[in-house]
Amino acid sequence: MIKKFFLIGCAIVLFGCKKESNDTSKTIAKFSPEVEENGVIYEVNIRQYSPEGSFNAFTKDIPQLKELGVKIIWVMPIFPISQTKRKATGGDNSKFASEMPKEEQHKYLGSYYAVSDFKKVNPEFGTIEDFRNLVQTAHENGIYVILDWVPNHTGWDHVWIKEHPEFYTKNAKGEIIDPINPETGKTWGWTDVADLNYDNQNLRKEMTADMLHWIKNENIDGFRCDVAGNVPLDFWKQAIPQLRKEKNIFMLAEAWEPALLKDNLFDMAYGWDGHHTLNKIAQGKETVKNFDAYIEKINKDYEANDILMNFVDNHDENSWNGTIKSRLGAAEEAMTALTYFMPGMPLIYSGNEYGLEHSLKFFEKDSIPKTKGKQWELRAKLGKIKNEMSALNGGKNKAAYKKITASNENVLAFERTKNGKKVIYLANLSAQPVEVSIPITGQFKDLMTGKPMGLNATQIYSMLPWQYYILTK
Repeated sequence: MIKKFFLIGCAIVLFGCKKESNDTSKTIAKFSPEVEENGVIYEVNIRQYSPEGSFNAFTKDIPQLKELGVKIIWVMPIFPISQTKRKATGGDNSKFASEMPKEEQHKYLGSYYAVSDFKKVNPEFGTIEDFRNLVQTAHENGIYVILDWVPNHTGWDHVWIKEHPEFYTKNAKGEIIDPINPETGKTWGWTDVADLNYDNQNLRKEMTADMLHWIKNENIDGFRCDVAGNVPLDFWKQAIPQLRKEKNIFMLAEAWEPALLKDNLFDMAYGWDGHHTLNKIAQGKETVKNFDAYIEKINKDYEANDILMNFVDNHDENSWNGTIKSRLGAAEEAMTALTYFMPGMPLIYSGNEYGLEHSLKFFEKDSIPKTKGKQWELRAKLGKIKNEMSALNGGKNKAAYKKITASNENVLAFERTKNGKKVIYLANLSAQPVEVSIPITGQFKDLMTGKPMGLNATQIYSMLPWQYYILTK
């Protein structure tokens, strides 16, 4: 007997409110491991989030992020950007703003990651009071805020360049240099920034003090640390315990190295290999076998309480490697859902919730669409399931993961279980229709449609390309 699978989506909408106050201590509980278990993280690109490109334009939308299950907001760097060597374009033939026609130079705003002052905010985005209101509004809506921190380098206008040149890496001629790729010994091409030298103990003290400034004075809840694996591990061992003494914080490393997650250093790292695997499966370059191998690898390489961030998009991927649609095509929805149901924490990047279909400019003003539709509804549904189902816990006490062997090699099936609860992810991860038997018998509920669905291990089912189901008892 052959049965057909069908998929229908819906949206769950919850609304929040905002108050005017800068005392956030009474509006949100201390950050706890429970947040990591069922949370969704949202990366906001303030410059491109709205036509205004301001803190205030984003702040007014924070309450509705609860509809998407968001528990943590990661704010891309908010600091002033260096004028010296300010980039206008990227890639192998990158140019500085100063090299462009004079009448055009004003539009080249530079990279967020070329910081000129770690204690100030970029006036392009607004004032420190505006940022405080952003944090306050997030806290009042039960959402934590982490800052994107750039510890590996500074812009060429940073005060340390003049006052503390000893903080920087220098070549044989004594000249400060841009960052070097440790794997190749050659420049990364990040010519708009100067490389910091962590052999200098005073640099370590200053960097830690600047991070503490934002925790003590602005009540943020942690950091996303840029290229954290390029900064010496022993610095993190010195700095993070000092930060945690001040407040319960959440630490995200833009890195994959397991050592960064040990000994209560970073809470979460990037699931880069998983991201690349999803892209390659969608493009027909890899299969379900590669996903299974990825799960086996992370179980081997990481400890049980380590957390990986799962994503189909982020600011780098969107700007430099193409949109979700260009990378995933028809597999977009199945792969997005997979990031919520595999072990870890799912990421939403600014615009994903609105169906962003263009690569945002990195050094110039751009903007995301703001019309709610299918992509908002999808993430609202997935976020609600993630928030409410203990069987999808992905933190330090994550739900168990067990592969289910389907009869067709293009069908991915696995179950997540915790506290007697079970969720099954079932998907045809190929561009061809398949027929498959699943070694499960029972009555289930499809969480994406709310409709009952029966499975029988003796039956053969037909699945359309990239069709997927989220099932529970």
